[in-house]
Amino acid sequence: MAGTNPYAAPVSYEKPKQPYKLTILMDGEKHEFTINPSSLPMGDNGLPGSILDICDGQGLPLEHTCGGVCACSTCHIVVKEGWSSLNEATEDEEDQLEEAPGLTLRSRLGCQCVPNGTQDVVVEVPGWNRNAVKETPH
Repeated sequence: MAGTNPYAAPVSYEKPKQPYKLTILMDGEKHEFTINPSSLPMGDNGLPGSILDICDGQGLPLEHTCGGVCACSTCHIVVKEGWSSLNEATEDEEDQLEEAPGLTLRSRLGCQCVPNGTQDVVVEVPGWNRNAVKETPH
């Protein structure tokens, strides 16, 4: 099943109750989406409502070598705005983030990062984190 790692601890998070704006900064481009909670999940990867799920549903290619199950760090993102509206990182996510190059205090995994809708969110996909080798599209 996509988005579920059988070895990871369960993740609890507050689902959004109101629309919010998500901005993804990737490859020098700005992608803005209004997220309606009733349209979640949008894709097949990551936690429902996660940054990866939204990117997947919008056709925006956020790398995710493990398929969005918190088993790698290829969906590493840096949160620029809206940090307090995000679910807390689990120990599993923090362990995976330790493997991400360019780790910052605002780093998260896109597959685990779920906004609750109380603020607009801006995230950046680091340029070096793009175009990782993968055998098939996820």
